[in-house]
Amino acid sequence: MSTQVLSLTQAAIDRIKHLVETQGNGAPGIQIGVRTAGCSGMSYTIDFVNDIAEDAELVDADGIKVVIDPTAVMYLVGTEMDFVEDKLGSAFKFKNPNEAGRCGCGESFTV
Repeated sequence: MSTQVLSLTQAAIDRIKHLVETQGNGAPGIQIGVRTAGCSGMSYTIDFVNDIAEDAELVDADGIKVVIDPTAVMYLVGTEMDFVEDKLGSAFKFKNPNEAGRCGCGESFTV
C-alpha cells in the first residue's frame, strides 16, 4: 500500500478554491513545490498552475486540481496541508513527517 503524497484539510481546500476562483485567472488549480531557500535549506512553494502534465502527481480537492511538482514528491510524501487564521494573519501550514528540523521563524525546513 502506498502513502499519499499530500493530503489537505477542509480549511486548506476551502482557501485554495477561494484563491483559484478569485485570483487564478482561469487556472484549474495550484502547484505545490519545494525550493532551496531560507536558513534551514528548503521552503514550500505554491503557485497557480495552468498546464498539468499527464504524468503529474495530482490531488483532486473538491474539483480544484492540486499538482505536486515532480521534483518535490520525495520531500512531501505523507504531508498534510492546512490553512490557519489567527489574530496576526493567515497562512498555509505544512505538517511534514519528513522534516528533520525547521528554522525559528518557521519559513524553511530541512530533511
